[in-house]
Amino acid sequence: MFEGRRVLIVVPARGGSKGVRLKNLREVGGVPLVARAGHVASALPWADRAIVSTDHEGIAAVAREAGLASPFMRPEDISGSIISDWQVLIHALTEMERIDGVTYDVVVMLQPTSPGRTPAHVTAALDHLVRGGFDSVWTVSETDSKAHPLKQLKVAEDGGLAYYDPAGAMIIARQQLTPVYHRNGIAYAITRQCLVDQLSIMGAKPGAIVIEGELPNIDTELDLDWANFLLARNHSPEA
Repeated sequence: MFEGRRVLIVVPARGGSKGVRLKNLREVGGVPLVARAGHVASALPWADRAIVSTDHEGIAAVAREAGLASPFMRPEDISGSIISDWQVLIHALTEMERIDGVTYDVVVMLQPTSPGRTPAHVTAALDHLVRGGFDSVWTVSETDSKAHPLKQLKVAEDGGLAYYDPAGAMIIARQQLTPVYHRNGIAYAITRQCLVDQLSIMGAKPGAIVIEGELPNIDTELDLDWANFLLARNHSPEA
């Protein structure tokens, strides 16, 4: 428990990734991505239950070896590529409350495709949720100014060019840009009320934990190379 709240950790890891086949079993630093998430979950003393939600027996087996329980297999109707995080989490919450015979107060989602997480990152998100009275807390990273929405362009079918947001025409230096952030997948802490009553993983009162530094998020083979490079660099004697 954390501050009197029963916490369920869910690691979503379906087997049908298209960009990188069986992505959740690919290795960073010689460790499968789903196992890395399991190792972090196992290091969190406040976690009441830590499970994997998967439709793939091979992923389930690796997850179990890494300390995650696999009490159910995810049904086919929520295992496709166009399935929301809310659908996966509400299913996992409902199943675990039925199996365990308890009510969980908070669900924490750890996406295996974000291997840069530490136990401290996850604890910080949960602590911010509880102390701030938020419906949810997401970990985020500041977006590079080159990808700022006001610097984005769109190309018309006839080859014409325009700013995606007309306000971008007023920007002449990056110092004019208000920082924006993107979710990095390190941790999502969400109250039961937010999932069950608001039918949302964000809710009416969301909060954020900003994590500094370079954090890989695996969608492509190049992302895997980048993650392995960062791991090797950060553990080198010169780092």
